[in-house]
Amino acid sequence: MTGRPGIGKTTVLRRLADFLAGRAVGGFYTGEIRIAGRREGFEVSTFSGQVAVLAHVKTHSPHRVGRYGVDVAAFERTVLPELERRAEVLLIDEIGKMECFSARFVQAVRGLLTGNAPLVATVALSGTGFIAEVKRRPDVRLWQVTTANRDELPMRLTEQVFAALAGAAAGSLTA
Repeated sequence: MTGRPGIGKTTVLRRLADFLAGRAVGGFYTGEIRIAGRREGFEVSTFSGQVAVLAHVKTHSPHRVGRYGVDVAAFERTVLPELERRAEVLLIDEIGKMECFSARFVQAVRGLLTGNAPLVATVALSGTGFIAEVKRRPDVRLWQVTTANRDELPMRLTEQVFAALAGAAAGSLTA
């Protein structure tokens, strides 16, 4: 999924996770850290319950996006084990500039894209390198999240995931 910032990509992904309750879901989602109504950073939360600061205005790092220093080590410690555990479905929010500072994350996602488990991810609307690579892949279906479709998209994606799981069980995964 892609779309402009604030359109609801993370909400769509989290609602999809709710619809997949009872399935082994792996992956992570990001959220804002707000203090007194002001965005101070971003945190990453895994579907197994781990939480870490991804980026913060007070983080000193050579990896920066705007005013935020990105804590690549904390991101990798939190997210990589989650992506390596056996899951029926993988949900990733997001493949964006902050996350792509981690070469290990990029490598892990490349492997997941060729794996058997269905993978649903949010991808930055614009970007080069791995972000553009993911969006160019012929085996990737790119959904544009809009105000017109964001409420129905979780159910449509759930149907796609269940179809992929049924195909995998029959021996022919189509993602």
